Amino acid sequence: MAEECSHNCSSCSQNCDSKKPESFLENPHELSDIKKVIGIVSGKGGVGKSIVTSLLAVLMQRRGFNTAILDADITGPSIPKTFGITGKVEGTDNALFPTKSKMGTQIISTNMLLEKDTDPVIWRGPVIAGVVKQFWTDVIWKDVDFMFVDMPPGTGDVPLTVFQSLPICGIVVVTSPQELVGMVVKKAVKMAEMMKIPVLGVVENMSYFECPDCHEKHNIFGESHIEEFAKEEGIETICKMPLDKKLASACDKGMIELFEGDWLDNLAEKIEKL
Repeated sequence: MAEECSHNCSSCSQNCDSKKPESFLENPHELSDIKKVIGIVSGKGGVGKSIVTSLLAVLMQRRGFNTAILDADITGPSIPKTFGITGKVEGTDNALFPTKSKMGTQIISTNMLLEKDTDPVIWRGPVIAGVVKQFWTDVIWKDVDFMFVDMPPGTGDVPLTVFQSLPICGIVVVTSPQELVGMVVKKAVKMAEMMKIPVLGVVENMSYFECPDCHEKHNIFGESHIEEFAKEEGIETICKMPLDKKLASACDKGMIELFEGDWLDNLAEKIEKL
């Protein structure tokens, strides 16, 4: 550091160790109160990322915390249906208000802004990324202990926007047993590492099917390799979710808050300790 340093990094051209890197973090709405933000990511679509997001929000709500879901999967939003929410978002000239589920989880999603749920969102990447930012900056989130961000699959504009703009304290990686999915999801893990965001756990969805008669477990999509994947990536918390028609039915009926199952309990315990 130069001896004549004024400690004003913004006007300094020197590349010294004390100079802080530029931050892209966006401030939430001035009336918002959000303690922890957790991203739910996957390498590809169709692995159950939105279900895991919903279940974690419900589990933490059952543990006495106030939870919220920011549905950043702008072009494929499914969170409102999972919670049985059909109403539209209300707001003022200066802010939007998230809709609360029956049990109190605060939710914002593009489907709650559209005239019809089936209307397609035909926007380019920068516009979609801008909407995600607005869900953070223009929505008043009240007394949120844990916010879960349901991100679109891959490593494109929206995941990058979320990682850079929101104070993510950790991510949960969702995958399925297929070898290809394991390969693809490594890209999402590597992206988090590059952004210096810790991986809280990995969830293998559709890991097995348990016969209701004999209770034998069958690996419908092939043998699981999640333990090897987690060890290779240094991930300690592993969860396996089955193919369960009751869970699927609960999602279809908008009754996810009534689900029964302990598949994600160890992950919920880890999140509670954050």
